This record gives sequence, structure tokens and C-alpha cells, in this order.
Amino acid sequence: MLTQAQQLAASKMYGGGKEKKIPAYLEQEVLSWSKEKIILKMYDLFIVSCKRQDVNKMSRVLVELMGALNFEYEETATRLYRLYEYCQRCIFQKKYDEALYIITELRNAWAKAFNFE
Repeated sequence: MLTQAQQLAASKMYGGGKEKKIPAYLEQEVLSWSKEKIILKMYDLFIVSCKRQDVNKMSRVLVELMGALNFEYEETATRLYRLYEYCQRCIFQKKYDEALYIITELRNAWAKAFNFE
């Protein structure tokens, strides 16, 4: 069974929606993704949702990203949490471009760090 983050990432990758069930073979592919790939897919989903101004989906992605933070690395996790919170405020203030810029920069930094460029 896919986690919420995996379901969101899979819907980005394969276009599954609320009414569409993701086929079992695609679900297996998503289950095989690394944590790093799922994070990048979450960022991708945020970027696509932001361009569509889908506030609900952007908020869901940010909640998932916040929930995935590992606070054993307190300083880094806290800074990322604050950035995600700020992006949420931007969304509710309809400053989509600002949130998009931040998430795009984070996505690019993580892609470089994970060697997914």
C-alpha cells in the first residue's frame, strides 16, 4: 500500500486522480523509488500544482514535506520547516510566484545533492 507521499508522487508521475486507481504494476514501481526520488517527485508535484494554482494540492504537498522532515538533524529540519511554512503563507496570500521560486530552488538543490540532474 502506498503512503500519502507515494500516492501524490505517483499521481504526478502517472496522472492518477481521486477517481482513478493507480494500476498495480505502477504502484510497485513507486514502492521501489528511493526516498530521494519521492522527495523530488513531491517538489515536482508542487511546481505543477503551483502553475495551475491548485491551492489544495500545493498545501497537501507542503504538509507531506513537513511530515517527512527528520528532526534528529534539528537545524536543517527546522530551516526547511520554516521555508515550507513560509510557502504555505505565500499560497494563502496568493503569492504563488514566490512559493514557486523557493520550491524550485529547493528541488534543484536536492536534485544536485542526490545526483539526479
